[in-house]
Amino acid sequence: MVQLNQTQICITVTLGMVATIGSALAFEHIGGYVPCALCLEQRNPYYLGIPFMVLGTISALMNWHSNFTRAMIAIGFLCLLATIALGIYHSGVEWGIFEAPATCGAGLSATDSDAGSLLDSLANAKPPSCDEAAGRLFGVSFANANVIAATVLALIAFKGVFKRA
Repeated sequence: MVQLNQTQICITVTLGMVATIGSALAFEHIGGYVPCALCLEQRNPYYLGIPFMVLGTISALMNWHSNFTRAMIAIGFLCLLATIALGIYHSGVEWGIFEAPATCGAGLSATDSDAGSLLDSLANAKPPSCDEAAGRLFGVSFANANVIAATVLALIAFKGVFKRA
């Protein structure tokens, strides 16, 4: 098993979080996948955790007190736990285990060609349904992939919280 020091753990978790959220944004903006409300909720812990992990990385690289670095990793770890919980819930909604929240609706289906109708349609548009996966690769949806990625990163971060400097 590879032994990572606190600096390597910070860098690994930070880059992993950036890669995960970057992938989600790439699928949205380049791939054209429109995220549902739960997809967007799963991103928030990354947006919160990444700055703390960057600060933890800087702390580790600058040899600041190891307890400060450990605290930043702990915040990143808690953010990862939050997105894991949201991802499990979202996966359960996709599989029909849990009820979808009211914020999840049917997608935009406007085919109007004039600008006035299009603006009206956009004003009344609902996000894609949370109970249908936008896509699957080998049976794994985006919500499932988030749970997998966040779990791996959380395990690494957990080790960093309790690792001696």
